[in-house]
Amino acid sequence: MEGPSSRLSDTQGGPLSPAGRRASGGGAESDQAQDTKTHFRVCRFIMETGVKLGMRSVPVATACVLYHHFFERVSIRAYEPYLVAMSCVYLAGKVEEQHIRTRDIINVSHRYFNSGSAPLECDKEFWDLRDSVVQCELLILRQLNFHVSFEHPHKYLLHYLLSVKSLVNRHAWSRTPVAETSWALLRDCYHGSMCIRRTPQHIAIATLYLALNSYGVELPVGEKEWWQVLCEDVTKADIDAVISDLLQLYDMEAKCI
Repeated sequence: MEGPSSRLSDTQGGPLSPAGRRASGGGAESDQAQDTKTHFRVCRFIMETGVKLGMRSVPVATACVLYHHFFERVSIRAYEPYLVAMSCVYLAGKVEEQHIRTRDIINVSHRYFNSGSAPLECDKEFWDLRDSVVQCELLILRQLNFHVSFEHPHKYLLHYLLSVKSLVNRHAWSRTPVAETSWALLRDCYHGSMCIRRTPQHIAIATLYLALNSYGVELPVGEKEWWQVLCEDVTKADIDAVISDLLQLYDMEAKCI
């Protein structure tokens, strides 16, 4: 699959080449750390591509989960990650019933690596790349045993936000962007594999917990903590673990700049 994807690889001197990624580590960094950085960058590519394609948040999240599950099963050195990402976007659109044309995915991806460039012409290289995206989609389906429907934290976070909002003074709520921050934190969780290692309810609770604490919003004290009322099986250790994973992703972001 690497051959037909050369149209994207060649446009930036080969940054999508697996060999190029290994060489960039310079031997000073472990393969695992370098792979984690690559996954972070590719997931950012998925998110930015999804926004430009007008995809909703859940289909974009599904594309990231598909990507993480795929490379949980195979080596990143065996397949071109950006080609896999493009196929994940294509497949996620089908799974979440927001179909995206392969031509649009290819052109947006091309513009991502070549800012201001014209759309690709429908020549042989374009059709080879399109075939690679479709073939890679089939490969992903086989690797995941056609299990491509996932439960996301989004519906839980929406429920938790509505519940917490009813407990907070409406003026205090309107002055602090707790909801916006919670959604932003949730989106950031998909940059790493924590989105497939942690349960959706725990991720939703942890992002809301972090947003509330960040703005110093206090909730009424009862017999139980508010997060125990909303999610009975979550513990403070679970919340701390999710927040720790998220902070590690932000540290990774700083290293990837």
